[in-house]
Amino acid sequence: MTLSKSQAKSQRNGHLKRRYLARRLEILRAAGREFRARGFTETGMRDIAAAADLSPANLYNYFRGKHDILFFCQDNSLDRMIAALEKARRMRTSAATKLRMVIVSHLRCVLDEVEGSAAHLLTTALPPRQQRYVVAKRDKYEEGVRNLIAAGTRSGEFVPCDPALAVRAILGGLNWSVQWFSPEGPLTAAEIAERFADYLIRGLLARPDTLQRLSFDRDTRRAPREPVPQEVKKRASAR
Repeated sequence: MTLSKSQAKSQRNGHLKRRYLARRLEILRAAGREFRARGFTETGMRDIAAAADLSPANLYNYFRGKHDILFFCQDNSLDRMIAALEKARRMRTSAATKLRMVIVSHLRCVLDEVEGSAAHLLTTALPPRQQRYVVAKRDKYEEGVRNLIAAGTRSGEFVPCDPALAVRAILGGLNWSVQWFSPEGPLTAAEIAERFADYLIRGLLARPDTLQRLSFDRDTRRAPREPVPQEVKKRASAR
């Protein structure tokens, strides 16, 4: 079937937008590595351009400055986290299983999926307008996780607790992981995410033996994976 001119134009535009977004994500990962190595303040656009294999002039076609990169990093990470939260919220399963999904998705997003989110704690480095936007979006996400905990408490699955305090303890621990994460460590980001979920959920459960059942169910549902070559396996650990 032959495409009309408008359809062909729309298809080309869609392809260009996908390429543009993919390039921005590549720059984001390069910037994340530089932020880790040098610190946000000491990292310049020339450093990021070199890490992304771009000329400084070309880099400005994608971002106006490193604050725009930081904003894109945090906004993109929050979009991923909110999407994972919404997926968990819609599932017909226990509060602990929903919370586990959110914790694992959160930590993998911060440590594994988008390296630029290593700058997740640098919200105060953003200009005021961008900072207000990110904080409002982060508060929305925090409220959603708090509601999961509150629902588990009401159902008796979780021990009586202050959901606001519990969610801040959980998210604080997850976000701080960017400070000690090392890709060369003995555990993958996925393994750390699973263990974090176990530690954090155990303290909320009214019946601790539920955690063993959750772990068993998770292992039996997990699809078999192909062996990963040692030299390319991404790792993480406390320094």
